[in-house]
Amino acid sequence: MTSEHLRLPPHAPGLCIGLFGGSFNPAHDGHRLASLTALRRLQLDRIWWLVTPGNPLKDNAKLPPLGERLRQARDVANHARINVTGIEATLRTRYTADTLRALKRRCPGVNFVWIMGSDNLAGFHRWAEWRTIARMMPIAVIDRPGSTHSAMASPAANWLSRWRIPENQAASLPRSRPPAWVFLHGKRSTLSSTMLRRQAGRD
Repeated sequence: MTSEHLRLPPHAPGLCIGLFGGSFNPAHDGHRLASLTALRRLQLDRIWWLVTPGNPLKDNAKLPPLGERLRQARDVANHARINVTGIEATLRTRYTADTLRALKRRCPGVNFVWIMGSDNLAGFHRWAEWRTIARMMPIAVIDRPGSTHSAMASPAANWLSRWRIPENQAASLPRSRPPAWVFLHGKRSTLSSTMLRRQAGRD
């Protein structure tokens, strides 16, 4: 793992940048497909994959080293507008809300959008300061197989419902005042990190 992996990717005021966080254990084409959907539909300039040192809501005992996951994620991303970074290790933040606060401080003028799969929206209400996250920046939810209904029936989706933007106006999201969110449908991947770990005998 080089110091480049632990620095902020290139950015400038006025850019629209999606933030896609996770353990990426392992990264797979589903992550890439969701990112390409967000790039296109939200008209983003870039997406940053925030490869976390460890998820506070998961058992990290079997988590591969950060450097290994960063290298693998870069191989999977393989796109000029997707930056893979381990900046959370540098920021020493453990929770998403703390990471987003730090990034907004360090990147004034950047239009950030938080990107998550619909499976994460289903459990979003369990995240630390989840309402603060929603008030901090717009959110794009990418539909994932098997979680569409549970996501839309979740406590977080119910609370957020009044601020939902129609899907045909998704391109306006990055410059929308939060809370604001959109649910994006489209081509979906059945891949999941959990499934890939089980296939590899790592779970």
